[in-house]
Amino acid sequence: MSGGTSRERVLGRVRRALADVPRHERPRDHPVPRDYRLTHDTRTTADAAALLSSNLTDYRAVVHRTDEGGLPALVAGLLGRRGARRVVVPPGLPDAWLAHELLAAAGVEQVADSPALTARVLDDVDSVVTGCALAIAETGTIVLDAGPGQGRRALTLVPDHHVCVVRAADQVVDSVPLALARLAPDRPLTWISGPSATSDIELDRVEGVHGPRTLEVVLLDGTGPR
Repeated sequence: MSGGTSRERVLGRVRRALADVPRHERPRDHPVPRDYRLTHDTRTTADAAALLSSNLTDYRAVVHRTDEGGLPALVAGLLGRRGARRVVVPPGLPDAWLAHELLAAAGVEQVADSPALTARVLDDVDSVVTGCALAIAETGTIVLDAGPGQGRRALTLVPDHHVCVVRAADQVVDSVPLALARLAPDRPLTWISGPSATSDIELDRVEGVHGPRTLEVVLLDGTGPR
């Protein structure tokens, strides 16, 4: 093996590997488009939402379905059954998603996000309600990009209970390639497949180690508020 730096050795191996490759087959600065499959099936919007729900359930998330009119009561009910007393709300979350009078009747205090909510303070918050950037049916994944109604990453990593609303009509995509085409790579992306969980060497599953112990996803039928 020739000497030199690690970089030179690696590049040397690449050149030797390409030595007998016809020039027209080598990678170019602007590679020709390739006809890769972007999804494993052709699905309707309803099919994609059903697959997303199934995969999320496999990951031990709890999935609910409702329409715009039923959303506020559903969210209030989820927080009430959880016994939440304080719920943090990110900037830009649609007002129509929360029934303030129902939350107040259940004794749930809404906390608007602010720089004062440090990780230590958020640890004392019971729940968080957010939207998402999109959801991926084939992998059962929710993606957040810190856009309106989603908040900063700490909001969905520290509180123990996360309620995430997904608009079934326009936020569910079939596959990861289709999701990447819609996501901005310079955004702080958080990919969530079920509640936080890990396993030790004995494969004992422990939930809530590095994120919410409970993830509840609400699939909102119709376009819903934006």
